Amino acid sequence: MLKGTRQELVYLILGGIFVTNALLGEILGGKLIQMGPYVMSMGVLPWPVVFLTTDLINEYFGKPGVRKLTFLTVGLIVYAFCVIYASMTVPAAPISPVDDRSYSTVLGQSLWIIVGSVTAFLTSQLVDVLVFWMFRDKTGGKHLWLRATGSTAVSQIIDTFVVLGIAFWLPGKITTKDFLGLTFTNYTYKFLIAVSITPILYLAHNVIDRFLGRSEAHHMIEEAVVTSHQTTV
Repeated sequence: MLKGTRQELVYLILGGIFVTNALLGEILGGKLIQMGPYVMSMGVLPWPVVFLTTDLINEYFGKPGVRKLTFLTVGLIVYAFCVIYASMTVPAAPISPVDDRSYSTVLGQSLWIIVGSVTAFLTSQLVDVLVFWMFRDKTGGKHLWLRATGSTAVSQIIDTFVVLGIAFWLPGKITTKDFLGLTFTNYTYKFLIAVSITPILYLAHNVIDRFLGRSEAHHMIEEAVVTSHQTTV
């Protein structure tokens, strides 16, 4: 296998994981779940994987790599919800185990989420990239955990408030008090998960290095640094 092909395969795998989990987060977000005394959106469950892949793509492919996937993902999310909306206009068959009302209640809620999530996703991803590279420049490329956790901590403040605000608070589905509580719980969960998956980040980094070869991986990271400094997000 050629080195260029290995690079493309790494990007393809990371990109596929990124897109899949981002889309799942949007579709699942309409369900609220109880975790002990706390209430969270089901959509937060796939997002730690999005954090992880964002950091790895940042590391090996720089700002351009994350930006391409971000815009691609937004387009795919919009497409997915257009299909969902179209499917809601088709009447269910009399023998369908899922009637039109149940179908619209579950998937229709997701249509509210897309309004805020597309804006929040774009904004938070671009902020994530900026903060990631700010930390990387400050530390001279050391402390992967710091730039990964720091970028997630900042970007997810924006993402959590905007998504939950538009999806649940603006349409009057929850009160202001519940919105603030839900936002705090969701953000806390995301932050704690971002910290806890740090060992997985280092493990994935090592696997990619071994797959590409240490020399080639180091060369890719150096190229990512150069292209990221030449790119405005």
